[in-house]
Amino acid sequence: MFIINLKYKTELAKVDQYLDEHVTFLNHQYEQGNFLASGRKVPRTGGIILSNVESSQKIEQIIEQDPFKINDLADYEIIEFVPSKTAKELKFLLE
Repeated sequence: MFIINLKYKTELAKVDQYLDEHVTFLNHQYEQGNFLASGRKVPRTGGIILSNVESSQKIEQIIEQDPFKINDLADYEIIEFVPSKTAKELKFLLE
């Protein structure tokens, strides 16, 4: 599993210009089963995405399609972790 930590590197007005395209990208990744959760940080300095893809190579390929990446609006930190405990509602993550 991966945590994708986005950090904006430009003003929010520019980020907002690409927000609809970014949401379309997110929706597509959810449809593909690649993303589990996503949202803005508080304060709004970037965002977080949880992904269950099988490899860091795959997640890097996916990120290359993000309009925020294409337009150089955010830096991306990819953190891989192995869930060893989850709420019962998320038990599928351990299977």
